[in-house]
Amino acid sequence: MRRYSQQKRFLFAVDCIIFGYDGQELKLLVIQRGFEPFKGKWSLVGGFVLDNESAEDAAARVLKSLTGLDGLYMEQLHAFTNVDRDSVERTISVAYFALIDIQKYKQQINEDFHPVWFPINVYPELIFDHAKFVELAKEKLRYKAALHPLLFELLPPKFTMPELQNLYQCVYNIDFDKGNFNRKLLSTNLLVKLKDKDKLNSKKGAFYYKVNSKKYNADFNSFLNFVPTQYLNKKV
Repeated sequence: MRRYSQQKRFLFAVDCIIFGYDGQELKLLVIQRGFEPFKGKWSLVGGFVLDNESAEDAAARVLKSLTGLDGLYMEQLHAFTNVDRDSVERTISVAYFALIDIQKYKQQINEDFHPVWFPINVYPELIFDHAKFVELAKEKLRYKAALHPLLFELLPPKFTMPELQNLYQCVYNIDFDKGNFNRKLLSTNLLVKLKDKDKLNSKKGAFYYKVNSKKYNADFNSFLNFVPTQYLNKKV
């Protein structure tokens, strides 16, 4: 194989910021690092890119090794290139954030990595510059969710409007007016009202909804403006 002469080689890694929703809280999945340096310390899920992989393929492989499943929502966040970001060797990391319904994947999570879900605002100290990754991912999630329906990726197949509103409130750390929120979400025609109700959380019961998958896929990249712009830069 021909190589560029007099050029140094860098390590190339991917790291995944995995956001999950359990019906009550927005959470972050972290693991205990299995090797030195910082063995046993809290870390994002990640790994090195193999010779025959793209960064996207490596991130998908890393996610599958933890969840056992393909097809999770995943989006590239940023390339982190600071010279001294890794204390061992010069390592370039491309970060991705992923969204999952915690209840759906609870049984598949690989316990070999000692994974733990932490509330998004109360996660432990992370190795290297991983906390910077998380904070940037939170900002990106708030921005994207204000314009596009990606938060539905965090929900079970059927859900109530109160559950959906609570999810948005967790992401933005604010309270939305119930009436305005419901009208805005229903006006998108992304939701299909079901006949059955959730009667465990209220006497009257709340109707379940599901996502209109055809319209969801068609409109995913449309600017639907779910959340007013003044909330985009609010700290979570």
